[in-house]
Amino acid sequence: MILVDIISIILRLAELAFATIVAALNGRFLHAARGNSPWDLGRHIYTEVVAGLSILFAIVWLFPFSSSFIHWPMDLVISVMWFVSFGLLVNWLHGVCGYVFDWDNVGFDGVGCGEWKATVAFAFLSAICWLVSALVGLYWVRRHTPAPVDAGYRRRRWYRSRV
Repeated sequence: MILVDIISIILRLAELAFATIVAALNGRFLHAARGNSPWDLGRHIYTEVVAGLSILFAIVWLFPFSSSFIHWPMDLVISVMWFVSFGLLVNWLHGVCGYVFDWDNVGFDGVGCGEWKATVAFAFLSAICWLVSALVGLYWVRRHTPAPVDAGYRRRRWYRSRV
């Protein structure tokens, strides 16, 4: 099962890196948008919170102990949160920078559409990594959960009397 441990470590490192990138890019936008209403920045604040939680949990669960695999439900929840963040960011762009997965107009200037498309792309990659991590955890838990033992005991049906 060393392969599952190695896959888990690689996924946690990728989750940590992707969340850090999204937090940095999104935090840069939030810093530049000081003075705007929090209602206007809600989706960006949500993305920043999801990135912060992802960084925290990825660091805590990075260590390869068997107990790190039982957190697969939380991995699934964080994956759903990332997919929601991805959808909110794509909806916010609503075609201003062209098609979301069209990378022709992306350059290294660090501002504008390239930065936003990178944020959207890393949010999507983070969602995929958390989902795969949840599936690996579910696989590990299913492999290490003992099957119920049938000792020949039969439960009495609810409609049969004791007499």
